[in-house]
Amino acid sequence: MSTPLAEVLDGQHAAELRKAARALLKQPLLLAGGAYADEFRLVRRHASDLREWFDRNTGWSLQVDAETARLGKIPAHLADATHSAREATRSAAPFTRRRYVLLCLALAALERGEAQIALGRLADQVVLDAADPQLAATGIQFTLDRRDERLDLAAVVRLLLGLGVLRRVAGDEEAYVSGAGDVLYDVERRVLAGLLATRRGPSTIRAATLDERLVGLTAETALDSDELRFRAMRRSLTRRLLDDPVLYYDELTDAELGYLTRQRGFLTARITELTGLVAEVRAEGIAMVDPDDDLTDLRMPESGTHGHVTLLLAEYLTRAEGPVVSTADLERRVAGLAAEHGGFWAKSAREPGAEGELVEQAVSRLAALGLVARTPDGVVPRPALARYAVGETVVLEPRTVGTAQVPAQRKAHQR
Repeated sequence: MSTPLAEVLDGQHAAELRKAARALLKQPLLLAGGAYADEFRLVRRHASDLREWFDRNTGWSLQVDAETARLGKIPAHLADATHSAREATRSAAPFTRRRYVLLCLALAALERGEAQIALGRLADQVVLDAADPQLAATGIQFTLDRRDERLDLAAVVRLLLGLGVLRRVAGDEEAYVSGAGDVLYDVERRVLAGLLATRRGPSTIRAATLDERLVGLTAETALDSDELRFRAMRRSLTRRLLDDPVLYYDELTDAELGYLTRQRGFLTARITELTGLVAEVRAEGIAMVDPDDDLTDLRMPESGTHGHVTLLLAEYLTRAEGPVVSTADLERRVAGLAAEHGGFWAKSAREPGAEGELVEQAVSRLAALGLVARTPDGVVPRPALARYAVGETVVLEPRTVGTAQVPAQRKAHQR
C-alpha cells in the first residue's frame, strides 16, 4: 500500500522544521552565505512556525530577512560564565575580561565607522575609546603597543569574522600582530545591527551595577496576573531545558518546581517534537539528551590531554568521600595520574607545576556540563557525575565459537 501524499508531505515538513530549529539552537546567527547557507534557507522557509514556537515557549524573538536569521537567545542564568566566547582557532581558548572589553569597543567603533575599515584604523579607534576616564578607572588599559595586546585584538577580529560581522578583503591578522602589514575588511552592517540580543536598548538602562543592568536588559513586561507569571515560568523552564546540560530540581524555586512537576510531560514533549531531544528524568532533575550528539559546545569524553585529564578527574570525583573536594586534592591527584598516564599527554602537561592549569581546565569543563559546582572551598560533585563512575573490573572468559561470552572488559558502574 502506498503512503498517502499528505503523510509524506507532513513528514517532510516536520523533518525540515526540526533541522531548522536545531540549526538555530546551535548557531543563533545564520547568514545566507557561508557554511550554514543550507540551514539558513530552511529557517527562512519555516520562519513563521519557528517564530511562533520560540516566542510562545521561550520568549526568544526570531528575526529573518533575505540575508540573516537571528534567534535572540537570552540565557536562563544571567550570571553563568561557563560558556564564554572562544578563540576561532584550534586552541578555542575562552575569552578573557580584556578581550570582552576589546570586543565591545571594537563593535562600537565599527558601528560609527565606514563600510570598509583597516585593522590598524580599528585599533587606533579602540585605543582612543579605551582612554575614557570611566573605563581607565576600572583598571582596563589598551595601548596595543605590545604583541599580546595585538593578539587580543586579532582574536576579537577573528570572532567577528566567524560571526559574519566582518569580511576580509585583503591581508591577514598575523601580519598585523607581527607589525609587518595591515588588513582590510568589509563591515556587514546588517549582521552588526542584529548582534545584540536584549529586550531593551542598553542606553535605556539606568541601573548602577552589572547584575542590575543584566536584569534590566532582559526583563519581561510586568507580571501582574497569574497567566503572565505561569507564562514566564514556562519560558524560563523551557530555556533551561534547551540550554542547560542538566536541570536540577534543587536549583528551582518552590513555584518553579511546582509548575514543572505539573507540566513536565507537556514541556518535554513540546521540546522533543521540535528538536528531537529526549527527556531523561531522574530523582534529582531532568536532562534533555541529544541522540544526534551535535547540539553542544562542550563534549565529554573529549580527545586530547585536557579531555583525558577531565575524564580521569571525573571518575575520581565520583568516589569522593566528603561533600567538597579541595583544589589542592585535585592537583595532587593529577600529579599522581601524570606518573601513570603522562605518556599519553602533551609534553607541557607533564612538566612540574602544570597541575594547576590542568585542574582548572578540567573543573571548568565539568562545571559547564553541570557535573560539578564550584565553591570557595573547592568542588562539589553533582548527581549527574555518577555517569562517569567506574565499577570493579569484570573479567570473563575469552569468546569462543558457539558461546555468548565476551572478552574481558570494564563495565560502567550502574546507579
